[in-house]
Amino acid sequence: MKSPVYFANLRAISDKDSMASKVRRLFDRAGFSGIISPHDKTALKLHFGETGNDGFISPVYVRQVVEKVRECQGLPFLTDTNTLYLGSRSNAVDHITTAILHGFDFAVTGAPVIIADGLNGKNVTKVFIGKKHFSEVTIAGDIAAADSMIVLSHFKGHIVSGFGGAIKNLAMGCAPPEGKRAQHNARPFTISENCTGCAACLKVCPKTAISIHAKKSVIDKDLCIGCFECMHACPEHAIDIDWETEIPVFMERLVEYACGAVAGKQKKVGYMNFLIRITPDCDCFPFSDAPIVPDIGILASRDPVAIDAASFDLVNQQQGFPDSLLAMHHPKGENKFSGVHANTDGFRQIQYAEEIGLGQSQYELILL
Repeated sequence: MKSPVYFANLRAISDKDSMASKVRRLFDRAGFSGIISPHDKTALKLHFGETGNDGFISPVYVRQVVEKVRECQGLPFLTDTNTLYLGSRSNAVDHITTAILHGFDFAVTGAPVIIADGLNGKNVTKVFIGKKHFSEVTIAGDIAAADSMIVLSHFKGHIVSGFGGAIKNLAMGCAPPEGKRAQHNARPFTISENCTGCAACLKVCPKTAISIHAKKSVIDKDLCIGCFECMHACPEHAIDIDWETEIPVFMERLVEYACGAVAGKQKKVGYMNFLIRITPDCDCFPFSDAPIVPDIGILASRDPVAIDAASFDLVNQQQGFPDSLLAMHHPKGENKFSGVHANTDGFRQIQYAEEIGLGQSQYELILL
């Protein structure tokens, strides 16, 4: 039996078709009221966006989910985890400040912000999963403690995982820095003949793992945390990773962490993917590039694998924008994510997630 995925497009001819109204109706159609019991402490897992980024989900839409949870007599809170790299979200004080500056304050959303892994990323819970790469994983304490969860994901591209959706929001998004580091097995290296020694990579490295010797970049793999900021910053494309051996393992580790994030409450989690302003890169970047395809709509499901599979297909069905980072695969039906990041295979997330029982890739798309 295929997993139902509910879809609302962006067309509107009355107030009943407003995006806020559609978010509320998707909540109802996807049966999210059935996963929230009275007095449930309900985590609304989202990404508040790095300072300088504006591709994150609108707080106005988040407010609709908050109100629906309250109608179920749940106790909603907005949450995310601290980052592995330095930036505006690497500790709870800066993280909450960034969230408020981006509109995620109580006056707008109607819910408090709680950074789930605490002040410095040390509020954690060990969760047994018994998978190939991890027997146990480290999950943010307040996400593990939540009674139920609604995962709100801005669907977009990613330089290594191909795309970021519900699975990645569970995996990286619900892990403290310790858990993020465990997922990042891959380490970049410098292609010396391409390197000009411009030091762009050195300037963005959060752990001073990069130095310049003889006018060439040198990456210390013992200090490197695998955040891939250097790859994106290099103007000469002189930094790369072992795509054939390291990235498939990274994808699998990421998916196993997603299993840990929902362990114990698999039937108490709902998912919404927002296919709006589909940027080529993650909202962790301190900027947002132009979208690669037109805005599509919003999806809701109780299956994280099905909703990501449907989102992946809907994006690829679009005509790509020529005036964007999309270098190839512009025609409808072609893989837009590998058109942006040529070596990526985002669908591997979906395949492995299905293999280990996180959900199923076969879905029925139901129009709102």
